[in-house]
Formats: sequence, C-alpha cells, structure tokens
Amino acid sequence: MNNRVKALWFRPYAFLLAAFLTLLPAAQAAELPDFARLVEQYGPAVVNISTTQTIRGRVMGPDMDLPEGTPFDDFFRHFFGIPNGGAPREFKAQSLGSGFIISPDGYVVTNAHVVKNADKIVVRLTDRREFEAKVIGKDERTDIALLKIPGQALPVVKIGDPSRLKVGAWVAAIGAPFGFENSVTAGIVGAKGRSLPNESYVPFIQTDVAINPGNSGGPLFNMDGEVVGVNSQIYSRTGGFMGLSFAIPIDVAMQVVNQLRSTGKVSHGWLGVMIQEVTRPLAESFKMSNPNGALVGDVVPNGPAAKAGIRQGDVIVAINGKAINTSGDLPPIVGMMPVGSRAELTVIRDGKPVKVNVVIEELPKEPAALASGNLQSDRLGLTVGPLPQALRQRLRVEGGVQVLKVTEGPAADAGFRPGDVILAIAQQPVAGLEQFRRLVASLPVGQPVPVLVKRGPGSLYLALRLDK
Repeated sequence: MNNRVKALWFRPYAFLLAAFLTLLPAAQAAELPDFARLVEQYGPAVVNISTTQTIRGRVMGPDMDLPEGTPFDDFFRHFFGIPNGGAPREFKAQSLGSGFIISPDGYVVTNAHVVKNADKIVVRLTDRREFEAKVIGKDERTDIALLKIPGQALPVVKIGDPSRLKVGAWVAAIGAPFGFENSVTAGIVGAKGRSLPNESYVPFIQTDVAINPGNSGGPLFNMDGEVVGVNSQIYSRTGGFMGLSFAIPIDVAMQVVNQLRSTGKVSHGWLGVMIQEVTRPLAESFKMSNPNGALVGDVVPNGPAAKAGIRQGDVIVAINGKAINTSGDLPPIVGMMPVGSRAELTVIRDGKPVKVNVVIEELPKEPAALASGNLQSDRLGLTVGPLPQALRQRLRVEGGVQVLKVTEGPAADAGFRPGDVILAIAQQPVAGLEQFRRLVASLPVGQPVPVLVKRGPGSLYLALRLDK
C-alpha cells in the first residue's frame, strides 16, 4: 500500500480521533461536581456564630495568667508563697463557630461546644445582619444546640436523609474556618456509622472535607443541596485539618432539636450495661462463628437490662431486628429510642440465640455503679472505683474513692489524674461510691468547691467548678 492510499484510509479515522479528543475535556468536566448552585441557593442560610464568655483566672505576675483551679495552684502556693495560686481576675474570651437556620422564624442549629459557657452569642448572616441569640437548649451527649434569633422570612436549609447517603458520594461544607466567613470546602464520604472515643451516642459520618476550627456547627450538604450532617469534629495531631472530619447525622441532630424545641431538654434511652468489642478469640470462646455484636461486660443493678434478665457474658447481636455488628453500633440506637419504649434484643448465650424483651429507661445524669463497683460521673468527666483494702491500709485512710479514668470535663480542668484518691468534697468526707455519687449530684453550678485528694505520699486540694 503506497503512502497516498494509506493517507486516504486513515483520513476518516483521524477525523473521529480529533472529535473524540475535542469532546474528552468536556466529558471529564461534566463528571466533576459543581457546587456553585448549591452555595448560591443555600449559602445564605449558613450563619457565623461568635461567643463571648467570662474566664475566671488568677494573676501570677505582670505577664502570666492561669485559669482558676489549675494544678499549678498548689505549686505556686507551696514554693512561691502566692496564696490560692494568685490574685483572682476575670477576663473575656471570644470564640467562633458556624450554624444554619432551619426555620424562617429564626431557629438555628449548631454544636453544643460552640456555645458552651457563653455569656453572649451573636449570629451573623451573609448579608451582614447581626442578631443576639438565645439558647433554647443544648445536649452535650450529641453535641447539638438549638438557638433562636428574631426575624421573619429568614433563609433556611433543606433537611436531607443521611440513610440515603453513600460512601464515596460528594459532599460540601460551608462555615467560617479560622474566622474566614462563608468558606466552602468539598470532599467525599469516607465512612458512615463511625464511633469515636467518648462519643458513644453519635454514629458519625466520616469525610475528607476540610474542616478547621470555626467550621464547628456548620452544615454538611449532599449534591442535592440537602443538609445531611452537622460538622462537629476533626481528627488531628496539629489542631488543624489532616484529612479526617466527622459530622453528626442530621436525623440524629433533628431528633435532639425537636426535643429541645418542645421541652428545652433531651432524654436519652438507657439500657444499663457496659459493653465491649467481640474479638476473634472471644467469639470462639463464646461459640460464635463470627466476631460480631456487643459483649456485655457489666450490668447495672436494677437497671433496664438487669430487670429483663440480661447477664454478663451475653453478646447482643440485634435490637428490634437491626443487626449489631460492632459494640459501637448499640449506644446510638438505644440512645435515640424513646423512654418507655420496648425493645427486643437478640443475644448469644451459651452459643445459642435468645430473645429478650427490655423496656428502655431514661439515661440518668449520674449512672449508678456497675456490678464491678465502678461509677462513671459524666458530670465531672471521670470514672471512680472503690478503694482496695490493701491500698487503704497503705495510705492510712478510712474512706475515699479511687480515680480510674479522667476524660474531658470539669475534673480534667481542675487537674485530677488517674490514681488520685478523693477523700473529701466540699469539706464532706467521702466514705465510698454511694456517698461520692450523692455529693457530686448536690454540687452547685458555677461555684468552685474544694476537693481533697491523696496523691502519692501527700495530699492537696483541687478547685472543682461545674458548668452543669
């Protein structure tokens, strides 16, 4: 075949190739998401929230302020002779967050931690209007707060259905990261139903959307412009975005909002068990073919599970027909169940499935002691246990309870550590767990109280201030 024949043979294919290459960029562009219309339509319903709160601290010197109740109080008192850690002082602190309007008359959803301890809350719209907001209520277990601002015919978001959200789907966030108002970031859903430490009542939506300080409380949108989540947390070792962010599913948030709107408070369902993950060796030991479910490690005496006959060693594998694949699946389901409702649990007992009917009760503010004798105080943010007799003799104390775990909260702020022995609260001796529970329940809000702690060979007082 000569060159002329080859050219004639290739000419129609060259035309097709050129057409394909011309259309390829347009086809690729069509596959990429366009958030412009979403932002234009629903961006005005996203608000910036600024709060002001009073911080009570102590002046240590001309250039040093420390919060009140810091563990350095006793250090400065002993070594520098500064009484009670220095002269008391109050100063104002400001913080920023985000939120979104859910009704034309001015109801705003945000995170509870955005407005925690706030003396003043200002909500700013995209058109630069500002309103002072009132807190209708907040629920720290789910980290949701409901605010109210004056106004009529305000822009609102559209609420979506997180159950229809698929892993890998595109989502977008609007908020005020680092104070940069009305910033838009986008990414995909990385996982659903994610449980996080100390956040057992929320099945988080995990994304790779860039979320930073200031985004908290803002909406997570799907591609239809519907809010499917409330941006709440990031996983970071630097304080900034590192590729993982977590949002509260909007159905969970709206359940809380509806309760706050009608009663001003939130009731959570309670089963009264301490659960743990089922590992492969544990599954084999319980004669289970797969390591799924929630293993009951402890049962609260006289709690709902105890009344229904749940035992230590039972493995809860389903509730009302819904499979429990991991231990983290159970608390969000129970927590969102109405108080007084009935639930059918499927448990593996002695290698066989057993049906157990239980009546869900309201989660108490201070959960009762478990069968193991430990007590978790959500009000303080710590877990305490009875003081072993051998340790009591070695420390030469008659009563007291031992701090086993400290989480985020007033106890951590005051400087409590695992291993501390609490001897007295507000000058009242602590004889044991039951008295500790009663004393904590009676503590005032916003007023520091002295707590006598045995730490190592010595004793010290810690100033404990409760915010709820």
